[in-house]
Amino acid sequence: MEARDLHTPVLLDRCVELLAPALERDGAVFVDATLGMGGHSEAFLERFPGVRLIGLDRDTDALRIAGDRLAPFGDRVTLVHTVYDGIAEAIASAGVDRVDGILFDLGVSSLQLDLADRGFAYAQDAPLDMRMDQSGGVTAAEILATYGEGALRRIFERYGEEKLAARYARAIIAARQQEPILRSGRLVSILHDATPAAVQRAGHPAKRVFQALRIEVNQELSVLERAMPAALDALAVGGRIVVMAYQSLEDRLVKHVLADAAASTAPRGLPVELPEHTPRFRLLVKGAEIASDEERARNPRATPVRLRAAERLKEAA
Repeated sequence: MEARDLHTPVLLDRCVELLAPALERDGAVFVDATLGMGGHSEAFLERFPGVRLIGLDRDTDALRIAGDRLAPFGDRVTLVHTVYDGIAEAIASAGVDRVDGILFDLGVSSLQLDLADRGFAYAQDAPLDMRMDQSGGVTAAEILATYGEGALRRIFERYGEEKLAARYARAIIAARQQEPILRSGRLVSILHDATPAAVQRAGHPAKRVFQALRIEVNQELSVLERAMPAALDALAVGGRIVVMAYQSLEDRLVKHVLADAAASTAPRGLPVELPEHTPRFRLLVKGAEIASDEERARNPRATPVRLRAAERLKEAA
């Protein structure tokens, strides 16, 4: 199946619109920090014939699929196998000092959700892997086998914002004493049995736990915490960044980093803001933008998206 049949890029037109002023010059460099199957990158390479792409992904399957998709663009494309907190090193390895546009499309990709054997989707029975990079690291099954009750409760609370975290942690500890929890179907069954009937009617009991496990396996928040400042530092003056988040923890982190970058550093009480205190960045959208009703209907995975964007105004003082 073609990559473009597997994946509909989220908010594609809006991403192009926001990044266009930074990418219209010949020789501009665009970083797709979450390449996936290359849908966004393909559109940018087509829309801006003078742009060079540096595409990053930790998933070797995604890099292979995107590589095939983007092959017609030849040497305009550089793909790098890395987690996106390696953005500075990836840019340097491509022989570039500063870049003009950066896109982050966070969270689990369509490829990872749609390939059942990756274990990301609670609706499909599969081995509990959840690694975005299957070349190394700890799997979800290993976490469920080795973490204590307190550690499981903490990740369910922190990364899943799950109110029944303690109940679910106890149920998992009890269940693994009978036999290892190796498949998503068994974990879903354990969580279902531990969920009061009234709560089950409010939504699938596994959703937040699966999100928390995925974030823990891939260290997504700590990676993003390192990646955002590195990305801002990599932008040239006039360069722009767009970030799409799909859950509140990621969006909150992005919001704070961009707000800090767009804030004046002038001490309180100064009658005039000196040039060295003016903000390094300006926000390009008010708050977080969401997908239109039309896009949500066309592409259900756009439903939870929150888009934020900023432009670099000056070098650091």
